[in-house]
Amino acid sequence: MNSEYTETTHSTSVHNHALGHLGYIRETIESSMSFTAIPGRAIALVGFTAIVAAWFASQAQSDFQWLMIWLAEAAIAFVTGSYAMIQKARQADVSLLRGAGRRFLLSLSPPIVVAAFMTAVFYHHGLFHIMPGMWLLLFGVGVLSAGVFSVRPVPLMGFTFMACGVLTYVFPAAWSDVMMAIGFGIVLIIFGFIIAQRYGG
Repeated sequence: MNSEYTETTHSTSVHNHALGHLGYIRETIESSMSFTAIPGRAIALVGFTAIVAAWFASQAQSDFQWLMIWLAEAAIAFVTGSYAMIQKARQADVSLLRGAGRRFLLSLSPPIVVAAFMTAVFYHHGLFHIMPGMWLLLFGVGVLSAGVFSVRPVPLMGFTFMACGVLTYVFPAAWSDVMMAIGFGIVLIIFGFIIAQRYGG
């Protein structure tokens, strides 16, 4: 009776120990992997909507209307990108809450939060003309930082956004919507298609 109990206890202990090792191995592998659940097609789609938004923004009758158009575009981009990323992560059996996925989101989020805060500050002071460069720069910083944990085109995309942000301050303020169309439009379309072709959608 005692020997059977001892054998069962030992077997359970070995089984739990093995599961613990497997869990550790899986976490280590996930930590070393690149985050590949970047939705290329959705990124390209957001690029097209950004070009449309840039056209409407260029026709805005007031600074407030201009801001509302771009904030609506930001909301569309967030919902579209988030939904597509969740779906691609599920299909690839990749977690967004641990490993490379978690680090990707933690790197991307702070600059986006700062951009939202600075938008409110600039709006309060009526500094609409410097918003586009700030948006492009901070989004680029987020994508470049998060790209360290992702596939190769992502950090390059972040660097391109930052370059667009710098050029926005070099060119006249009247060109801001053009630079937004180039950055959030053409750049996203190009890199979206690259990611979709090389990394499965």
